[in-house]
Amino acid sequence: MAEIIPFKGILYNPEKVDASSTMAPPYDIVTHDLKDVLYNRSPHNIIRIDFGRDMDGDNEHENRYTRAAAYLSDWLRQGVLISDTEPAFYCYEITYEISGRTKKTRGFLGAVRIEEPETGRIHPHEMTYSKPKSDRLNILRYCKANTSPIFSLYSSSERLASSILEETVRDKPFIEASNGDGFIHRLWRISDPSSIETIKREISDKDIFIADGHHRYETAFSFMKEMEARGLSRTGREPFNYVLMFLSNMEDDGLTLLPTHRIVEIDSDINPRETLGRYFDVQRISADGTSEERIRRRMFEIMQDNTHSFGMFLTNADTYYTLLLKSPDIIDVDLPECLKDLDVSVLHKFIFEKLLRVNHYEYEMDPDIAVERAKKGSFEAVFFLNPTRIHDVRKVALAGHRMPPKSTYFYPKLLTGMVIYRF
Repeated sequence: MAEIIPFKGILYNPEKVDASSTMAPPYDIVTHDLKDVLYNRSPHNIIRIDFGRDMDGDNEHENRYTRAAAYLSDWLRQGVLISDTEPAFYCYEITYEISGRTKKTRGFLGAVRIEEPETGRIHPHEMTYSKPKSDRLNILRYCKANTSPIFSLYSSSERLASSILEETVRDKPFIEASNGDGFIHRLWRISDPSSIETIKREISDKDIFIADGHHRYETAFSFMKEMEARGLSRTGREPFNYVLMFLSNMEDDGLTLLPTHRIVEIDSDINPRETLGRYFDVQRISADGTSEERIRRRMFEIMQDNTHSFGMFLTNADTYYTLLLKSPDIIDVDLPECLKDLDVSVLHKFIFEKLLRVNHYEYEMDPDIAVERAKKGSFEAVFFLNPTRIHDVRKVALAGHRMPPKSTYFYPKLLTGMVIYRF
Protein backbone atom coordinates (compact mmCIF):
# COMPACT_ATOMS: atom_id res chain seq x y z
CA MET A 1 0.00 0.00 0.00
CA ALA A 2 1.13 3.58 -0.64
CA GLU A 3 1.72 5.41 2.62
CA ILE A 4 1.54 9.20 2.79
CA ILE A 5 1.84 11.28 5.95
CA PRO A 6 1.55 14.96 6.85
CA PHE A 7 4.71 16.74 7.97
CA LYS A 8 5.84 19.97 9.62
CA GLY A 9 6.77 21.94 6.56
CA ILE A 10 9.38 24.67 6.35
CA LEU A 11 8.01 27.66 4.49
CA TYR A 12 9.10 31.14 3.56
CA ASN A 13 7.86 33.75 6.01
CA PRO A 14 5.58 36.15 4.08
CA GLU A 15 6.23 38.82 6.71
CA LYS A 16 9.96 38.76 5.87
CA VAL A 17 10.20 38.07 2.12
CA ASP A 18 8.23 38.26 -1.12
CA ALA A 19 7.54 34.70 -2.25
CA SER A 20 7.74 35.70 -5.92
CA SER A 21 11.39 36.64 -5.45
CA THR A 22 12.41 33.58 -3.43
CA MET A 23 11.01 30.70 -5.50
CA ALA A 24 12.78 28.99 -8.43
CA PRO A 25 11.96 26.53 -11.18
CA PRO A 26 13.13 22.91 -10.76
CA TYR A 27 16.91 22.56 -10.97
CA ASP A 28 16.81 20.54 -14.19
CA ILE A 29 15.47 23.46 -16.24
CA VAL A 30 17.64 26.15 -14.65
CA THR A 31 20.24 27.36 -17.14
CA HIS A 32 23.44 29.17 -16.18
CA ASP A 33 21.91 32.53 -17.16
CA LEU A 34 18.69 31.84 -15.27
CA LYS A 35 20.70 30.92 -12.19
CA ASP A 36 22.30 34.38 -12.30
CA VAL A 37 18.84 35.97 -12.60
CA LEU A 38 17.60 34.03 -9.57
CA TYR A 39 20.68 34.90 -7.51
CA ASN A 40 20.12 38.59 -8.27
CA ARG A 41 16.38 38.42 -7.60
CA SER A 42 16.80 37.93 -3.86
CA PRO A 43 19.55 37.09 -1.37
CA HIS A 44 17.12 34.48 -0.03
CA ASN A 45 16.21 32.78 -3.31
CA ILE A 46 15.92 29.01 -2.88
CA ILE A 47 18.36 28.49 -5.76
CA ARG A 48 21.21 29.07 -3.29
CA ILE A 49 20.13 25.93 -1.45
CA ASP A 50 18.70 23.72 -4.19
CA PHE A 51 21.14 24.40 -7.05
CA GLY A 52 23.84 26.79 -5.93
CA ARG A 53 26.91 28.12 -7.70
CA ASP A 54 30.31 26.50 -7.72
CA MET A 55 33.06 28.89 -6.63
CA ASP A 56 36.77 29.15 -7.33
CA GLY A 57 38.67 27.48 -4.51
CA ASP A 58 35.86 25.09 -3.57
CA ASN A 59 37.06 22.01 -1.72
CA GLU A 60 35.78 19.18 0.43
CA HIS A 61 34.99 21.53 3.32
CA GLU A 62 33.73 24.57 1.41
CA ASN A 63 31.50 24.02 -1.60
CA ARG A 64 28.01 24.67 -2.85
CA TYR A 65 26.60 21.86 -0.71
CA THR A 66 28.12 23.16 2.54
CA ARG A 67 26.88 26.62 1.61
CA ALA A 68 23.40 25.21 0.95
CA ALA A 69 23.25 23.69 4.43
CA ALA A 70 24.48 26.96 5.95
CA TYR A 71 21.84 29.00 4.10
CA LEU A 72 19.09 26.67 5.31
CA SER A 73 20.20 26.94 8.95
CA ASP A 74 20.83 30.69 8.78
CA TRP A 75 17.49 31.51 7.17
CA LEU A 76 15.65 29.47 9.78
CA ARG A 77 17.52 31.27 12.56
CA GLN A 78 16.76 34.66 10.97
CA GLY A 79 13.07 33.87 10.55
CA VAL A 80 13.22 34.09 6.76
CA LEU A 81 12.11 30.47 6.82
CA ILE A 82 9.68 29.22 9.46
CA SER A 83 8.79 25.71 10.54
CA ASP A 84 5.19 24.70 11.09
CA THR A 85 4.40 23.50 14.60
CA GLU A 86 1.93 20.79 13.59
CA PRO A 87 1.93 18.24 10.75
CA ALA A 88 0.00 19.20 7.65
CA PHE A 89 -0.61 18.41 4.04
CA TYR A 90 -0.22 21.39 1.74
CA CYS A 91 -2.67 22.21 -1.05
CA TYR A 92 -0.79 23.58 -4.06
CA GLU A 93 -2.53 25.17 -7.05
CA ILE A 94 -1.09 26.65 -10.25
CA THR A 95 -3.21 28.89 -12.48
CA TYR A 96 -1.77 29.07 -15.98
CA GLU A 97 -2.63 29.70 -19.61
CA ILE A 98 -1.95 27.45 -22.56
CA SER A 99 -3.24 27.75 -26.14
CA GLY A 100 -5.43 30.66 -25.08
CA ARG A 101 -7.13 28.66 -22.32
CA THR A 102 -6.83 29.22 -18.55
CA LYS A 103 -6.30 26.02 -16.57
CA LYS A 104 -5.57 25.04 -12.97
CA THR A 105 -3.27 22.26 -11.84
CA ARG A 106 -4.13 21.32 -8.28
CA GLY A 107 -2.82 18.73 -5.86
CA PHE A 108 -1.33 18.38 -2.41
CA LEU A 109 2.13 17.97 -0.92
CA GLY A 110 2.88 15.22 1.56
CA ALA A 111 5.67 12.89 2.66
CA VAL A 112 5.40 9.53 0.88
CA ARG A 113 7.11 6.44 2.22
CA ILE A 114 9.88 5.37 -0.15
CA GLU A 115 9.70 2.00 -1.87
CA GLU A 116 12.30 0.28 -3.98
CA PRO A 117 11.58 1.41 -7.56
CA GLU A 118 9.35 -0.91 -9.58
CA THR A 119 8.48 -3.19 -6.65
CA GLY A 120 5.42 -1.62 -5.06
CA ARG A 121 2.80 1.04 -5.57
CA ILE A 122 5.13 3.82 -6.75
CA HIS A 123 5.82 3.60 -10.47
CA PRO A 124 8.48 5.44 -12.49
CA HIS A 125 8.05 5.73 -16.26
CA GLU A 126 11.28 7.28 -17.60
CA MET A 127 14.96 6.31 -17.70
CA THR A 128 17.38 8.53 -15.79
CA TYR A 129 20.97 9.77 -15.98
CA SER A 130 23.59 9.30 -13.26
CA LYS A 131 25.03 12.84 -13.05
CA PRO A 132 21.87 14.59 -11.80
CA LYS A 133 21.39 11.82 -9.22
CA SER A 134 24.86 12.49 -7.80
CA ASP A 135 24.08 16.19 -7.40
CA ARG A 136 20.71 15.51 -5.76
CA LEU A 137 22.29 13.01 -3.37
CA ASN A 138 24.75 15.61 -2.11
CA ILE A 139 21.88 18.00 -1.38
CA LEU A 140 20.30 15.34 0.83
CA ARG A 141 23.58 14.52 2.56
CA TYR A 142 24.34 18.11 3.50
CA CYS A 143 20.90 19.68 3.96
CA LYS A 144 19.00 16.66 5.31
CA ALA A 145 15.95 17.99 3.48
CA ASN A 146 13.87 17.71 0.32
CA THR A 147 13.84 21.19 -1.17
CA SER A 148 12.07 20.30 -4.44
CA PRO A 149 8.97 18.06 -4.64
CA ILE A 150 8.48 15.08 -6.93
CA PHE A 151 5.49 15.60 -9.26
CA SER A 152 3.31 12.48 -9.08
CA LEU A 153 -0.12 11.34 -10.20
CA TYR A 154 -2.79 9.01 -8.92
CA SER A 155 -6.25 8.10 -10.15
CA SER A 156 -9.39 8.33 -8.02
CA SER A 157 -12.89 8.62 -9.40
CA GLU A 158 -14.15 9.18 -5.84
CA ARG A 159 -12.19 12.45 -5.74
CA LEU A 160 -12.21 12.66 -1.93
CA ALA A 161 -8.91 14.54 -1.70
CA SER A 162 -9.90 16.63 -4.73
CA SER A 163 -13.05 17.74 -2.92
CA ILE A 164 -11.03 18.75 0.12
CA LEU A 165 -8.72 20.80 -2.11
CA GLU A 166 -11.71 22.50 -3.76
CA GLU A 167 -12.90 23.62 -0.34
CA THR A 168 -9.43 24.65 0.79
CA VAL A 169 -8.74 27.03 -2.10
CA ARG A 170 -11.74 29.17 -1.12
CA ASP A 171 -9.64 30.56 1.72
CA LYS A 172 -6.78 33.00 1.46
CA PRO A 173 -3.52 31.19 0.62
CA PHE A 174 -0.56 31.28 2.98
CA ILE A 175 1.82 31.76 0.04
CA GLU A 176 1.20 33.27 -3.38
CA ALA A 177 3.98 33.58 -5.93
CA SER A 178 4.45 34.50 -9.56
CA ASN A 179 7.77 33.53 -11.08
CA GLY A 180 7.76 35.85 -14.08
CA ASP A 181 5.89 33.53 -16.44
CA GLY A 182 2.46 34.95 -15.68
CA PHE A 183 1.44 31.84 -13.76
CA ILE A 184 0.18 32.10 -10.18
CA HIS A 185 1.33 29.54 -7.60
CA ARG A 186 -0.63 29.32 -4.33
CA LEU A 187 -0.20 27.23 -1.18
CA TRP A 188 -2.57 26.43 1.70
CA ARG A 189 -2.16 24.32 4.84
CA ILE A 190 -4.45 21.33 5.45
CA SER A 191 -4.06 20.49 9.13
CA ASP A 192 -7.47 19.43 10.42
CA PRO A 193 -7.38 15.73 11.46
CA SER A 194 -10.49 14.73 9.52
CA SER A 195 -9.16 15.99 6.19
CA ILE A 196 -5.75 14.45 6.85
CA GLU A 197 -7.26 11.03 7.56
CA THR A 198 -9.50 11.21 4.47
CA ILE A 199 -6.52 11.98 2.23
CA LYS A 200 -4.39 9.23 3.78
CA ARG A 201 -7.18 6.69 3.43
CA GLU A 202 -7.89 7.55 -0.22
CA ILE A 203 -4.24 7.29 -1.28
CA SER A 204 -3.52 4.10 0.69
CA ASP A 205 -4.76 1.73 -2.04
CA LYS A 206 -3.79 3.83 -5.05
CA ASP A 207 -0.91 3.43 -7.47
CA ILE A 208 1.34 6.49 -7.64
CA PHE A 209 2.95 7.43 -10.95
CA ILE A 210 6.05 9.62 -10.98
CA ALA A 211 5.44 12.28 -13.61
CA ASP A 212 8.46 14.51 -13.02
CA GLY A 213 11.29 13.91 -10.57
CA HIS A 214 12.63 10.42 -11.31
CA HIS A 215 16.16 11.50 -10.33
CA ARG A 216 14.91 12.89 -7.03
CA TYR A 217 13.01 9.71 -6.20
CA GLU A 218 15.90 7.38 -7.01
CA THR A 219 18.21 9.66 -5.03
CA ALA A 220 15.87 9.58 -2.03
CA PHE A 221 15.95 5.79 -2.20
CA SER A 222 19.77 5.80 -2.32
CA PHE A 223 19.96 8.17 0.64
CA MET A 224 17.59 5.98 2.64
CA LYS A 225 19.86 3.01 1.95
CA GLU A 226 22.88 5.03 3.12
CA MET A 227 21.12 5.77 6.39
CA GLU A 228 20.25 2.10 6.80
CA ALA A 229 23.89 1.14 6.20
CA ARG A 230 24.90 3.54 8.97
CA GLY A 231 22.48 1.86 11.35
CA LEU A 232 20.21 4.91 11.59
CA SER A 233 17.02 3.21 10.39
CA ARG A 234 15.67 1.36 13.40
CA THR A 235 11.90 1.53 12.88
CA GLY A 236 11.54 2.25 9.16
CA ARG A 237 9.52 5.34 10.12
CA GLU A 238 12.41 7.77 10.37
CA PRO A 239 11.86 10.96 8.30
CA PHE A 240 14.47 9.96 5.70
CA ASN A 241 12.29 6.95 4.84
CA TYR A 242 9.86 9.40 3.25
CA VAL A 243 10.17 11.84 0.36
CA LEU A 244 8.43 15.12 -0.47
CA MET A 245 5.84 14.52 -3.17
CA PHE A 246 3.14 16.52 -4.95
CA LEU A 247 0.16 14.34 -5.83
CA SER A 248 -2.45 15.31 -8.42
CA ASN A 249 -5.54 13.32 -9.39
CA MET A 250 -5.52 12.26 -13.05
CA GLU A 251 -9.31 12.55 -13.04
CA ASP A 252 -9.09 16.32 -12.51
CA ASP A 253 -8.94 18.46 -15.64
CA GLY A 254 -5.76 20.40 -14.95
CA LEU A 255 -2.83 18.43 -16.34
CA THR A 256 -1.01 19.27 -19.56
CA LEU A 257 1.64 17.14 -21.29
CA LEU A 258 3.96 18.73 -23.82
CA PRO A 259 6.50 17.10 -26.15
CA THR A 260 10.27 17.54 -26.08
CA HIS A 261 11.76 17.71 -29.57
CA ARG A 262 15.07 16.26 -30.77
CA ILE A 263 17.88 18.13 -32.57
CA VAL A 264 19.83 15.54 -34.51
CA GLU A 265 23.17 14.90 -36.22
CA ILE A 266 22.93 12.53 -39.22
CA ASP A 267 25.84 10.98 -41.14
CA SER A 268 26.41 12.60 -44.52
CA ASP A 269 26.11 9.26 -46.34
CA ILE A 270 22.47 8.90 -45.25
CA ASN A 271 19.68 10.67 -47.12
CA PRO A 272 16.91 11.15 -44.53
CA ARG A 273 14.09 11.75 -47.03
CA GLU A 274 14.97 8.74 -49.13
CA THR A 275 15.59 6.42 -46.18
CA LEU A 276 12.46 7.41 -44.28
CA GLY A 277 10.36 7.44 -47.44
CA ARG A 278 10.41 3.64 -47.53
CA TYR A 279 8.36 3.51 -44.33
CA PHE A 280 6.69 6.92 -44.05
CA ASP A 281 4.72 9.18 -46.32
CA VAL A 282 7.05 12.18 -46.40
CA GLN A 283 5.12 15.36 -47.13
CA ARG A 284 6.78 18.72 -47.68
CA ILE A 285 5.09 21.58 -45.81
CA SER A 286 5.41 24.86 -47.64
CA ALA A 287 3.46 27.81 -48.96
CA ASP A 288 4.77 30.80 -50.88
CA GLY A 289 4.71 33.97 -48.83
CA THR A 290 3.85 32.08 -45.64
CA SER A 291 5.88 32.66 -42.49
CA GLU A 292 7.95 29.89 -40.98
CA GLU A 293 5.76 30.01 -37.88
CA ARG A 294 2.62 29.33 -39.93
CA ILE A 295 4.33 26.50 -41.84
CA ARG A 296 5.31 24.92 -38.55
CA ARG A 297 1.79 25.38 -37.19
CA ARG A 298 0.44 23.54 -40.22
CA MET A 299 2.97 20.77 -39.65
CA PHE A 300 1.75 20.30 -36.06
CA GLU A 301 -1.89 20.29 -37.20
CA ILE A 302 -1.18 17.41 -39.59
CA MET A 303 0.78 15.54 -36.91
CA GLN A 304 -2.02 15.84 -34.35
CA ASP A 305 -4.53 14.28 -36.73
CA ASN A 306 -2.46 11.14 -37.33
CA THR A 307 -1.07 8.23 -35.31
CA HIS A 308 2.70 7.66 -35.35
CA SER A 309 3.31 10.95 -37.12
CA PHE A 310 6.34 13.20 -36.79
CA GLY A 311 7.55 16.55 -37.99
CA MET A 312 10.99 16.98 -39.52
CA PHE A 313 13.05 20.03 -40.39
CA LEU A 314 16.14 19.51 -42.60
CA THR A 315 18.71 22.26 -42.32
CA ASN A 316 20.33 21.74 -45.74
CA ALA A 317 16.93 22.09 -47.47
CA ASP A 318 15.60 24.67 -44.98
CA THR A 319 12.31 22.79 -45.28
CA TYR A 320 9.69 21.24 -43.02
CA TYR A 321 8.12 17.81 -43.60
CA THR A 322 5.61 15.54 -41.96
CA LEU A 323 6.32 11.82 -41.59
CA LEU A 324 3.20 9.65 -41.54
CA LEU A 325 3.81 5.95 -40.87
CA LYS A 326 2.51 3.84 -43.74
CA SER A 327 1.63 0.86 -41.54
CA PRO A 328 2.31 -0.01 -37.88
CA ASP A 329 3.14 -3.57 -38.99
CA ILE A 330 6.43 -2.41 -40.54
CA ILE A 331 7.90 -1.27 -37.22
CA ASP A 332 10.44 -4.00 -36.52
CA VAL A 333 11.81 -3.29 -33.04
CA ASP A 334 12.21 -5.56 -30.04
CA LEU A 335 10.04 -3.78 -27.48
CA PRO A 336 7.05 -4.64 -25.28
CA GLU A 337 3.74 -3.65 -26.84
CA CYS A 338 3.14 -0.80 -24.37
CA LEU A 339 6.41 0.82 -25.51
CA LYS A 340 6.17 -0.16 -29.15
CA ASP A 341 2.98 1.87 -29.50
CA LEU A 342 4.61 5.12 -28.32
CA ASP A 343 5.75 7.77 -30.79
CA VAL A 344 8.88 8.41 -28.76
CA SER A 345 9.83 4.71 -28.99
CA VAL A 346 9.23 4.66 -32.74
CA LEU A 347 11.44 7.74 -33.04
CA HIS A 348 14.31 6.39 -30.93
CA LYS A 349 14.29 2.68 -31.70
CA PHE A 350 13.08 2.67 -35.30
CA ILE A 351 13.99 6.01 -36.88
CA PHE A 352 17.13 6.91 -34.94
CA GLU A 353 18.70 3.52 -34.23
CA LYS A 354 17.54 1.33 -37.11
CA LEU A 355 17.07 3.70 -40.08
CA LEU A 356 19.26 6.77 -39.60
CA ARG A 357 21.88 5.32 -37.22
CA VAL A 358 21.84 8.50 -35.11
CA ASN A 359 24.57 8.70 -32.47
CA HIS A 360 24.03 12.20 -31.16
CA TYR A 361 20.92 14.25 -30.47
CA GLU A 362 19.90 16.94 -28.04
CA TYR A 363 16.61 17.97 -26.48
CA GLU A 364 14.64 21.18 -26.82
CA MET A 365 11.12 22.10 -25.75
CA ASP A 366 10.67 25.24 -27.83
CA PRO A 367 10.27 24.56 -31.59
CA ASP A 368 11.67 28.03 -32.47
CA ILE A 369 14.79 27.46 -30.39
CA ALA A 370 15.18 23.91 -31.72
CA VAL A 371 15.28 25.12 -35.32
CA GLU A 372 17.62 28.01 -34.51
CA ARG A 373 20.00 25.67 -32.69
CA ALA A 374 19.95 23.29 -35.65
CA LYS A 375 20.72 26.07 -38.12
CA LYS A 376 23.56 27.51 -36.05
CA GLY A 377 25.11 24.20 -34.97
CA SER A 378 26.34 21.06 -36.68
CA PHE A 379 22.89 19.49 -36.83
CA GLU A 380 21.20 18.10 -39.91
CA ALA A 381 17.63 17.86 -38.62
CA VAL A 382 15.03 18.54 -35.98
CA PHE A 383 12.41 15.91 -35.25
CA PHE A 384 9.13 17.09 -33.71
CA LEU A 385 6.81 14.90 -31.63
CA ASN A 386 3.22 14.90 -30.47
CA PRO A 387 2.74 14.86 -26.68
CA THR A 388 2.73 11.48 -24.95
CA ARG A 389 -0.76 10.69 -23.67
CA ILE A 390 -1.28 10.43 -19.94
CA HIS A 391 -2.93 6.99 -20.13
CA ASP A 392 0.20 5.73 -21.93
CA VAL A 393 2.31 6.96 -19.01
CA ARG A 394 0.14 4.91 -16.65
CA LYS A 395 0.19 1.83 -18.91
CA VAL A 396 3.99 1.81 -19.26
CA ALA A 397 4.55 2.42 -15.56
CA LEU A 398 2.17 -0.32 -14.44
CA ALA A 399 3.89 -2.76 -16.81
CA GLY A 400 7.20 -2.01 -15.08
CA HIS A 401 8.88 -0.52 -18.15
CA ARG A 402 10.63 2.80 -18.79
CA MET A 403 10.25 5.28 -21.62
CA PRO A 404 13.32 7.00 -23.11
CA PRO A 405 14.44 10.15 -21.24
CA LYS A 406 12.44 13.30 -21.99
CA SER A 407 9.42 11.32 -23.20
CA THR A 408 7.07 13.49 -21.16
CA TYR A 409 7.04 17.11 -20.06
CA PHE A 410 4.37 17.82 -17.49
CA TYR A 411 3.34 21.44 -17.58
CA PRO A 412 3.48 23.75 -15.77
CA LYS A 413 6.41 22.97 -13.51
CA LEU A 414 6.13 23.12 -9.74
CA LEU A 415 8.18 25.82 -8.05
CA THR A 416 11.02 24.86 -5.76
CA GLY A 417 10.75 26.49 -2.33
CA MET A 418 6.98 26.48 -1.81
CA VAL A 419 7.52 24.07 1.08
CA ILE A 420 10.56 22.14 2.34
CA TYR A 421 10.50 18.74 4.03
CA ARG A 422 13.36 18.55 6.55
CA PHE A 423 14.34 15.27 8.13
